[in-house]
Amino acid sequence: MNKIFPQGDGNDNAAGAKALPGGEGCGPLCCSSRGACLSAFLLLLLVTLAALIALVTILGLPPRTPGAQICVTLTNRTGFLCHDRRSCIPASRVCDGIRTCSHGEDEAEAMCRDMPQSLPSFLVAHCGDPSSWIYSDQKCDGANNCGDCSDELSPDSPNHRCWNWGETHSPATLSTRGHRDQLKVALSGGHHWDSEGHPATPGQGR
Repeated sequence: MNKIFPQGDGNDNAAGAKALPGGEGCGPLCCSSRGACLSAFLLLLLVTLAALIALVTILGLPPRTPGAQICVTLTNRTGFLCHDRRSCIPASRVCDGIRTCSHGEDEAEAMCRDMPQSLPSFLVAHCGDPSSWIYSDQKCDGANNCGDCSDELSPDSPNHRCWNWGETHSPATLSTRGHRDQLKVALSGGHHWDSEGHPATPGQGR
């Protein structure tokens, strides 16, 4: 004896299809609208990318900001190279409160906020007192910038005054530059000099 199962009509099948997960409310018109929206979004994305590529091609990529670079000034001293790669300013003009480079990179906050630690090493020269420092272009310039004359001593030997690009600064040379007071201290090796740049023995009137 054959069993006959009741079968619903086509409407029942349609209702069952609508009850399937994800199929609710998704008729032919709905699927067509979603496809059109997706196509429009992709088209807009492609147009945007094409516009960006064209803009970069025409204007070029923005220049990469270079880091601090050393240079040599016209007076043959250590300098700071501005980002235009043409201007070389003296080391002592960096972080002095005046924008010397055209874009102001010599007064950049990151470089000036914690001196001398924040300064590039080529801009800094240390004095005999570890807590004191000067700009590198102030070393061997004939002036007692450190206060103990350590910036006017040779880096190779503490018993010799330094050579400034081929010129040695004798005490007499320093005297003519208005630094007579500093010459009364011992420059090196216990030697003393009078205000005229001549050797003097300790205790002798100067």
